[in-house]
Amino acid sequence: MAHPRTRGIGEPDWQAVAHSVRTALAAVVSILVARALRLPEYYWAPITTLVVMQSTLGAALTVSGERIVGTALGAVAGALLAPRFGSSVVIFGAGVLVLGLICSLLRIGRSAYRFSGITLAIVMLIMRGQRAWLVATHRFVEVSIGVAVGLALTALWPERESNDARS
Repeated sequence: MAHPRTRGIGEPDWQAVAHSVRTALAAVVSILVARALRLPEYYWAPITTLVVMQSTLGAALTVSGERIVGTALGAVAGALLAPRFGSSVVIFGAGVLVLGLICSLLRIGRSAYRFSGITLAIVMLIMRGQRAWLVATHRFVEVSIGVAVGLALTALWPERESNDARS
């Protein structure tokens, strides 16, 4: 069996170059979409896109569904809890616990739970001058844009199998 030739320093890995171009393009598109919608924290869209772009389409589809469901749950929880309790650490902890129980009962997995807790933290613990429901809505839309752009570009411009993997 022939061993794949290793590249030396300075020799480009064209698959990595293509991946970098795809990822950069997706990140820019998600910024432009989020800015066009005048989302105040538009940077969450490219952050989410960057995460989505690091997986194959099949792997990204599964976790992206959980990311959206979890973000929605965390956004709703934050919109309900923040106006009444502010950034109370005790209520935040209780909210994280309840989100875990909800995710368990719905059998939607730990990824959804992780994203729900992250979103709850962003909505409840970061002080802003906006109403919590608006922050929660923005967060959900920003993440959804990032997921949609990442999945769309991954589907439209799939990664090709590397020469090394075929050897």
